[in-house]
Amino acid sequence: MHHSAFFQIALYLLVLTAIAVPLGKHMARVLSGERHWLSTVLAPVEKLILRAAGVRAEQEMHWKHYALALIAFNLTGAIAVYLLQRFQDVLPLNPQQLGAVSPDSAFNTAISFVTNTNWQGYGGESTMGYLTQMLALAVQNFLSAATGIAVVAALIRGFARHNASEIGNFWADVVRGTVHILLPLSLITATLLMSQGVIQNFDAYKTVSLTEKIDYQAAKTDAQGAPLLDKEGKPLTEAASTDTQTLPMGPVASQEAIKMIGTNGGGFFNANSAHPFENPTPFSNFIQMLAIFVIPAGLCITFGTMVSDRRQGWALYATMTILFTAFAFIAINAEQAGNPLLNALQIDQSDHAQIASYTAQAGGNMEGKESRFGIVASGLFATVTTAASCGAVNAMHDSFTPLGGMVPMVLMQLGEVVFGGVGSGLYGMLIFALLAVFIAGLMIGRTPEYLGKKIEAYDMKMVSIAILTGPLLVLAGTAISVMLTDGKAGIANPGAHGFSEILYAFVSAANNNGSAFAGLSANTPYYNLMLGIAMWFGRFLMIVPVLAIAGSLASKKRLTPNAGTLPTHGPLFVALLLGTVIIVGALTYIPALALGPVVEHLIMIAQ
Repeated sequence: MHHSAFFQIALYLLVLTAIAVPLGKHMARVLSGERHWLSTVLAPVEKLILRAAGVRAEQEMHWKHYALALIAFNLTGAIAVYLLQRFQDVLPLNPQQLGAVSPDSAFNTAISFVTNTNWQGYGGESTMGYLTQMLALAVQNFLSAATGIAVVAALIRGFARHNASEIGNFWADVVRGTVHILLPLSLITATLLMSQGVIQNFDAYKTVSLTEKIDYQAAKTDAQGAPLLDKEGKPLTEAASTDTQTLPMGPVASQEAIKMIGTNGGGFFNANSAHPFENPTPFSNFIQMLAIFVIPAGLCITFGTMVSDRRQGWALYATMTILFTAFAFIAINAEQAGNPLLNALQIDQSDHAQIASYTAQAGGNMEGKESRFGIVASGLFATVTTAASCGAVNAMHDSFTPLGGMVPMVLMQLGEVVFGGVGSGLYGMLIFALLAVFIAGLMIGRTPEYLGKKIEAYDMKMVSIAILTGPLLVLAGTAISVMLTDGKAGIANPGAHGFSEILYAFVSAANNNGSAFAGLSANTPYYNLMLGIAMWFGRFLMIVPVLAIAGSLASKKRLTPNAGTLPTHGPLFVALLLGTVIIVGALTYIPALALGPVVEHLIMIAQ
């Protein structure tokens, strides 16, 4: 691996940690209802919103009431997003006069943005008007992220409290997370992105002349814009040509900021963060990678602060960092090694302008990557976005080598706990921490404890539900899709890679990531429905058990540590937690991976 990879990963982690520590302390004060340096400006906004909603922040909720409020809030949001898409053609701020979104696509998108998945089976610039982008999608970018913050705040209170029946007020947590955390960070990020050339306007699209005429094959669509298929379920195309190009405009920077800060990932444009209007420079790329991880990393510090033992937060941070670094090295090394079949033919796969600084070898796989980023920044971005529940992409994951493409898939299969999504990454890792101490307790015949709380049968039942929900949705959805004609119709590549495209789609949906092996044509009624179901249950069948655990822990008394208590802040616990995360993920998904990227890699090197 070239030394630039080591440098970029080290620089990224150094800057991330420098930001995460003060941010984590700030978030601890926010979630505890304490004053902070922005309170003078933001506290009146919070009070105004809560007063208008008729909410008293000091009236806390039992975990069941908290869960009901959360589900009702998100269900209402899904309905609102669906209706805004369906009536888009008669709403203002639609300069291109884009039509109403089809029912199945609107359903999928509504579920997608409410669950913080932001899976997109459509091209943003050709489907969504400005009002829909802002009022439906950008608003849910804030609210879905705030929901994740609220859930992890409730779980942390479960650890911090004892003999209590309440875990907080959902409405107050959502408002505080939005006003005091997401809005300020988004404003800063949007300003930085605009300084790099990310556009922010309400102009109509621009049409420019090309230097020469282009001939191409255009997809045939019906009156609603849905692709037409032949008898075998393959997309129909027709010859077309053009001598002009349309340049999309729009309020991109504002949505790009919360897309990253909230680990949402939905692109304003179809090309997502590979589009020069969304991500124009290497520095904007670095800003976006930092924005994805900054809240998840900071929440580790928040956890240690709120439970009054910062060592606990640093133990989780260390575990996440080790996993992230290892997977980043694997992805980048696989892409720098390139395609062995092309290497054997001595074909240079790299970009000559970037080879010295990014690949340092003829053979690096530049397919599907932007030359302004190169292999290292593209591999690092892919690792960051799938370790988090973001799903934004600056390169085509479908064009990665089998092992390089397997890294994003495995990171999602682990439950996206390697920093993970806003809130969801930390509460997912805490679920694994409970499982780790339970396993340790079984080894020595002692009732497991974590932060002074006994982990009992009820808690482990909830842990089991949270851990098994994702694999059940992924493996069942993939198995059904490879057997049905509608499922196989969307595959663009035969064999193992085609299987990987379907597996990746369900892994991404059930784990609320949103990235894709874009070779799969997923904007069909079948996939819009199936993936929508996976996204909804992948989100809320995880959240409800987490809130149940929070309520259970809060009601327990705190035990005094003794000689038999397992320390959960040192290297031994970090190693135990690492093993638990990897083994559980490996045992669950190895058979599926063997049918996809593993066999694809073996076929490639055997030829």
